[in-house]
Parts: sequence; C-alpha cells; structure tokens
Amino acid sequence: MTQTHPLDLQVRNVTAGYNGNAILHDVDLSADAEQGTVTIIGPNGAGKSTLLKTIMGFLIPSEGSISFNGQDITGLRPEERIHKGIAYVPQLEHVFASLTVLENLKMGGYTVPAKQLNERIEAVFEQFPRLWERMDQRAETLSGGERQMLAMARALMTDPSLILFDEPSAALSPKMAEQVFQKIEDIRSQGKVIVIVEQDAQRALQISDLGYVLADGHNAFEGPATSILGDDKIREAYLGSSVEQ
Repeated sequence: MTQTHPLDLQVRNVTAGYNGNAILHDVDLSADAEQGTVTIIGPNGAGKSTLLKTIMGFLIPSEGSISFNGQDITGLRPEERIHKGIAYVPQLEHVFASLTVLENLKMGGYTVPAKQLNERIEAVFEQFPRLWERMDQRAETLSGGERQMLAMARALMTDPSLILFDEPSAALSPKMAEQVFQKIEDIRSQGKVIVIVEQDAQRALQISDLGYVLADGHNAFEGPATSILGDDKIREAYLGSSVEQ
C-alpha cells in the first residue's frame, strides 16, 4: 500500500467558481515535500487564482475533492485550514495598512497560543531582519517590497507546512522581485511546501520542481518545471517566444 507523504496536497477533479459559474473544470493538482515548489501558469482568466482560493477554502468546489496530509478538507472553512497548516498570501490587500509591522504579525498569529506568540514573532523577525528594523512603523509607510515581505512574514506566523502565493512579485521592481523569489526559496529550504501563481512565470518555474499549465479552467499540461521551460510550444504559448532557456 502506498503511503501518503506527511506533507501532501491532493486536488482531484475539482470544479469551482463564483455564483454558480464554474471557472475551474475537473482540475487536478498535487504538491508534496518531495516536489517542494509548484508553480501554476496560464493566460489571464485561466483560473489560477481561483484554484488557490479553492485550496484555501474561500471557494468550495461543486465537484471534486481536496485532501491535505491524508485528510479530506474539501468543506473546511479557511480558518480551519489554517489550523491544518495551510497559509495564503494574496496578491492584493495583503497587509493591514493602518497597523504597525508588529501588529500585523500579531494579527497573523491570532491562532497561535499566547505563550508561543512571542517565540513565533522572534522567529519571523530572524528571517526578515528588515521588518524587525521597522516593527513600529505602520504598514502603509513601507515600500511595496517591504509590504510583500510583511505579508509573507505574517503568513509564517502560524508555522504552516503549505503556503500559497498569489502573484508575489506583482508591481515590484526587478530587484525587489528577485529578493522575494530568494525569500521563497529560503522558506522552501525549511521544509515547507510552496504553491505559486506568478506573472513572471519564467522566474517562478526556475525555483520550482513542478509546473502546471491551466487554460480555460482546465489542466493543459503538467510536468517538471525544467520540461516546461524547455518546451518550445509551451514557452511560446505561455511564457513568450523570447524567453531564454
């Protein structure tokens, strides 16, 4: 009998959408500690962000199932999935602008027992020293890159085993975007499982083990990230024909 890996996400035959209108159709996705980092690419409107929201529980599938670490989580609310070890970093509205960096982290750790909260804050500041320097600043005074780092740090407050990133480099300068990707690699090195939806598909695939291509809400292709980067047809259709291999 095949054992389920202790860090294992399985999305099977999922159909989901908004107000009865399906965006995802019979979609499959797998992610585990061996695959490590998974990137989802595809054209605008393909359902990439919808898939992340469904995994996090903001949308409940009309068909199909989602399991995590061998447990069916298909019908669980987002806060219940947080307790299971899943975190989500949205593309927009990902920090509380009027709160300080420290207050944002405390909000992210609202499910953490009080006696462990300071320990988690210290661990996060160790990973994000720039945020430690700005702990008393309001989030609205941070640069775009610093706000993204804060969103990532806040997601780590619950010490999740699976983190979903929706467009982590959106609207960032190339230099800051590269820092974000490096930080994602650092997080992965801690044994976390990462699932990314990213506009810079090439860069995301470069740090990924596995890639999925969505088109019109369906699975169009899946395979090792290196095979996607090296496939001329996929590169021309989804990454641009000028992408360097």
